[in-house]
This record gives sequence, C-alpha cells and structure tokens, in this order.
Amino acid sequence: MKRWLSWWDGRVVLLALDVAVAAAVIVVTLAGGDPRDPHPALYVPAVVFSGVALLARRRWPFLVLLVAVGCMPAGVTLLPLMVAQYSVAVRHGVSVVTGLAVVVAGIAGNVVPVLRDPASFTLIVIVLGFFVLGPALAGLWMHQRAALLGVLRDRADEAERTRTLLADQAVFAERRRIAREMHDVVAHRVTAVALQAGALSLRAPDEKTEQAAETIRATSAVALDELRGILRVLRDDAPDAGPGVLASLEDLVAEVAATGARVELTLPDPLPAVPDQVGRAVYRVVQESLTNAGKHAPHAAVDVRLAVTGDRLAVEVTNRLTPHGSAVPGSGYGLVGMRERVELAGGDLRTGPTGDGRFQVLAAFPVGEGQ
Repeated sequence: MKRWLSWWDGRVVLLALDVAVAAAVIVVTLAGGDPRDPHPALYVPAVVFSGVALLARRRWPFLVLLVAVGCMPAGVTLLPLMVAQYSVAVRHGVSVVTGLAVVVAGIAGNVVPVLRDPASFTLIVIVLGFFVLGPALAGLWMHQRAALLGVLRDRADEAERTRTLLADQAVFAERRRIAREMHDVVAHRVTAVALQAGALSLRAPDEKTEQAAETIRATSAVALDELRGILRVLRDDAPDAGPGVLASLEDLVAEVAATGARVELTLPDPLPAVPDQVGRAVYRVVQESLTNAGKHAPHAAVDVRLAVTGDRLAVEVTNRLTPHGSAVPGSGYGLVGMRERVELAGGDLRTGPTGDGRFQVLAAFPVGEGQ
C-alpha cells in the first residue's frame, strides 16, 4: 500500500483527488460524447480506459497523454487530453512542448478532413487554444511555482543554517572571553590567596595558625584545580572531568570539616552508578549547600545524606537555622545555579525551612538504566 501511495507523495488526499478527477472525466465524457460516431463498439471502453489512465498521471504523465491521444479516434472527447496535458506541464515544465507536438499531431490526424472549411478551421484553432494550450500554460505556471517555492525553501534552510552557525560562533567566542576573564581575575586572586596562605603556614607563630593556613592553602589549590576544569570546558579543550563521582563527596566533607565545621555524611553502600552529569550535579548541590550553611548558619551542624529509592537518588542537606549569619558576601546566584544544574541533569530541587527550625536542600535525580 505504501509503495502505491508513493505515486501521490504518500498522501491519501491526492489519491482521492485523482480518483475523483478520473471518475468525473469518465462521467462527463460519456454524457457529452456521441457513441454513434465513429466507432460505437470502442467508444465506451476507450472512455473508461482513458479515464482510468488518469490515475497514473502523476507517475507517467507522457504515457497518459499518449493514451488520451490514442483514444481520440474512438470518439473520446478532449477532456482526458486536457488533464493529461496539464499533468505533463506540471511534472516536466518546458518539456511540455513535446507533449504539445504529440497532441497537435493527434488532433490534426482526426480533423484533416474538415480543415478546408474556414468555419471548422477557426473552431479547431479555438479548441486547440482552449483545450490544449490553456492546460499547458496552467501546468507550466504550477511547475514554475513549485520550483520557486523549492528555491525559497532551500534559501530559508540555508539562512537558518547560517544563523545557527553564526550563533554557535558567537557563543564559542563569548565562552572564550569568559574563560579569559576568569583566568585573568579569579585564577589570579585564588593563586594569591594560596601563596599567602602557604607563606603564613611556614611562618605561623603557633600550630593552630599553621593548620588554618594550611587548610586555606589546600582549599585554594582545590579551587584552582576545579577552575582549570571549568576553563577547559569553556574553551572546549577537554570534556568536563570535574568531581562528578560520588566518592569525592568524602573529600569535600573532609575539607569543610577541616575548617572547623560540623558535617556528618551518610552515603549508601554500595554507591550507585550514576551518569557523569548527575554525579557532578550531586557534588555541586552538596558543595553549594555546605557553603551556604557556613555563611548563613556558622558553627551549626550540617547533615548530608544520600539515599537510593527505586530509580531515584535523593540528596538531602539540612542544618539548624541560626539568628546571625556570616558577613561573607555571596554572589546571589547560588540557589539559582544549583537549580539550573539539577534540572539539566533531569532532577528536581526543593529548598527552604522545614518547620522545625532547620533549613533543607533536597534534590532528587533519576538513576535508572535509561539515564
């Protein structure tokens, strides 16, 4: 069925249209013709054959045209010929000249006996102009219209591809600009902090100061390593190889605990296998939550829990609310960026007070086999 519908571009509507046209041609031809002249025995079969042949006019228009011309000696009217001539012009364009020659030759062979009559000659010229040239011109117009639409469609597609390419180039250039700014500003400042902390640890007056300076230096070194990973992503130099594995959460909690914070981490055993994007999102949620807890609820205990339920991985970070937060300034985009990262990984995020004096960050991610 699909193979036959390919004649009509796979559209049942076009098939129904051609069936209706063929039926109308047969009915009108039978009603308007004269079966007594010249071959009454062949008249009805010729009418039906020429009408049914119109079903193939989209696939073989020239063949249908030859059938229409060949049926004319049996007394078939010019109606099948008009439809066939139009189809040839639509399908082949200027090649319709060949079809015109075939039609004119066929008609001339049937009307030569009456060409001596001026009135008949004039009538024949009118008939040729209306029933032959008219359909040909209409078909040529449709052919050119389809060609023009095709050219315009190709130009529109090319323009869309060009716009997409330019947009990609603009995004790539902007990412490189951001990478340069981050390298020149952020990396320089963090490097300065790491160097000063290292120098302080060497000249520390007591062991406690030395430990604090060493923690600052180690944290700065980790920040620089993560910053290099971000810069590689922005420059497309390498895939994001950030701390996307769940096992690295233990190191993250240990770094935060080294600053004096009270953090308790609970991980499922064994750790679930998650996609890299989910792993990075989980890491960033915990990291941002610990940072926010340190700023807004300093010295409050923080509970970090990961649990797997069915095909969902839940990440929960809670801490006790305190009346006074830290004076450390923030970017103002922590929760926004956290939500964006979670949603990009296919998860959902809820944040806010729990009603029992605690603040909760709860993220859930799909970890099924299809992820």
